[in-house]
Amino acid sequence: MCKIIAFVIFLASAFFATAAPIDSLAARVTENSSAGRILFKEVPSKDDFFEIKADGGRVLIEGNNAVSMAVGLNWYLKYVAGIHISWNNLTQPLPEDLPLPEHPIRRRASVADRYYLNYCTHSYSMAFWDEDRWMKEIDWMALHGVNMPLAMTGIETVWRNMLRKLGYSDGEIGEFVSGPGFFAWWQMNNLEGWGGPLPEQWYSDRAELQKKILARMRSLGIKPVLPGYVGMVPRNIGKKLGYAIDDPGLWCGFPRPAFLSTSDEHYDSIADLYYKELTALYGEAPYYSMDPFHEGGAPKGVNLSEAGIKIANAMKRANPDAKWVIQSWGGNPQRALIDTLAAGDIAVLDLYSDKVPKWRKNNGYGKHDWLYCMLLNFGGNVGLHGRADFLVNGFYDALESAPHLTGIGAAPEGIDNNPVMYELLFELPWRAERFDTRAWLAGYLRARYGAEAVDEVIIKGWDALWSTVYNAPVEYPGQGTVESLLCARPSWNPKKTSTWGYAELFYSPDSTANAAACLAPRHGNNNFEYDRIDIMRQANADHANFLLSQIGAAHEHGNRYSVKTLATEFLNLLLEQDSLLSLRRDTGVDAWLDAAGALANGDKDAERLYRRNAALQITVWGDSVAANRGGLHDYSHREWGGILRELYYNRWKAFFDHELNGAPAPDYYRMEVDWVDRRAAYR
Repeated sequence: MCKIIAFVIFLASAFFATAAPIDSLAARVTENSSAGRILFKEVPSKDDFFEIKADGGRVLIEGNNAVSMAVGLNWYLKYVAGIHISWNNLTQPLPEDLPLPEHPIRRRASVADRYYLNYCTHSYSMAFWDEDRWMKEIDWMALHGVNMPLAMTGIETVWRNMLRKLGYSDGEIGEFVSGPGFFAWWQMNNLEGWGGPLPEQWYSDRAELQKKILARMRSLGIKPVLPGYVGMVPRNIGKKLGYAIDDPGLWCGFPRPAFLSTSDEHYDSIADLYYKELTALYGEAPYYSMDPFHEGGAPKGVNLSEAGIKIANAMKRANPDAKWVIQSWGGNPQRALIDTLAAGDIAVLDLYSDKVPKWRKNNGYGKHDWLYCMLLNFGGNVGLHGRADFLVNGFYDALESAPHLTGIGAAPEGIDNNPVMYELLFELPWRAERFDTRAWLAGYLRARYGAEAVDEVIIKGWDALWSTVYNAPVEYPGQGTVESLLCARPSWNPKKTSTWGYAELFYSPDSTANAAACLAPRHGNNNFEYDRIDIMRQANADHANFLLSQIGAAHEHGNRYSVKTLATEFLNLLLEQDSLLSLRRDTGVDAWLDAAGALANGDKDAERLYRRNAALQITVWGDSVAANRGGLHDYSHREWGGILRELYYNRWKAFFDHELNGAPAPDYYRMEVDWVDRRAAYR
């Protein structure tokens, strides 16, 4: 038996080593059940397309490149085989009797570019991914047509190598480069050093991982977007250069890195050094992501036209064919920065088209290419959320009227939530005409749960969700989902959990409760079980928010008995929520913390550092100044099993004990830091 198993493993290894990338991808996502049953054929075409058809009892998928064929594979899995590859279920075997399409299915992409990720995603969701998880995500990207993802793993190694050549010691570098939970904001010129210093092992491990990430992407024809150089330097760079650099100010209480003006005599040489080190490690890229002056970082006296030209020229010296990718977020990109650039040299991500479509103000971005993007999630917060009809109609409006629309994109701050919205978004380029999202939803559910599992009751439950949480009003305040007040720092009548969020329901809590009731009595496949628990979680959170409004009203009217009764009900509901979310590892806090610790490879000091980064990020985020004055506490709150019982329950209980029973006033920041310290400890 051992010899047979070894031979099977050998054959599988040989297959992956020699098969075409698309065949290898199909084998991975179908758990080796596609070989000889699903065939692929590359057909030259100026447009991205796929075609699915039966071929002598097998499935033949044609397409103009590997990504197009991967989209065809995903379309086949969903709409012929009834299989949905999702974050909660990234591989599934094919049925023994392979379903065949009744007639050929052909789709052409209306836009060529399909962007994916946000700097924040790399921290709020991907900070502690290992190689296996990354490889599965790249397969997910290809299946969904993504061909230009942001790839910033291992960029800290580029900076370390560059700063060493600028005369920085490893100790000084450790004071500049952030910890792994905060790379996004360090890379976006918001902070220095927080969460560090990194051990040497981290730099080497993540550089090797990035090389594997890029190799897998490139093998599939996916073109990575690497972080470019916009002028960020350590705040103390003046000591190295021999003259003072303007103070860049603060971001949410954190001192920012300095900005080296593009008119500085050293700008070109430092930019060239950055690209030299980047290329030496990871090769040239067709795209470079650069967002100067992010979230209030515009320095005084900068000539924006000159800055745009200098930034673009530095990129072009590294790769003359490269394109600058820039986010349209807040007041950026400022027109003076990009107006002097040649058409075709820049691609603007209209980051928040799903709520604040800036492209509508000017019918696009002038002469520049741009992409219609869905942001959807903030902080990695958990919650059912979307604007399905607004998203779909906005895309077709842009396609019909706005010039230079070249693509779509998903730019969430966190993933592993709301899979229905990502499925909807990434199908848009492959659907030639507007469509009814409710009719589309029925097909999605049949793919996700299996056609035999979807009945009128399931449709009724999801229709309640589609009418509420998945078609949120554009004018709804705050960011992202309706926030769960179970996760909020306690007060009477709280309106939000995070500083920039909002928690008041724009629908009756009965809506999500009715949806949960439609799914709760039954069981199904892994996708169904994930959704069932997630919808029950949302119903509980909505009821908790409603309970708190009742508690606040009773308190305002001096009805102490009602306050105590309702407070007990609220605390019990919080514990029930914890028990529900502890049923699955992917809805519990331990998965997040343990993934961080596992990257230490047995080094206990490194494990404590990584776990501490993971715990800090989802609680206080920063030090007391950043958390309390800067407003960052609970920005990345997670309604997960474990943290609900260990932290959120204790905060609310301490609040009620103080307000109703005269116990000492709680110090919430201290409670949060104590939880971080406990959970950062080696386990």
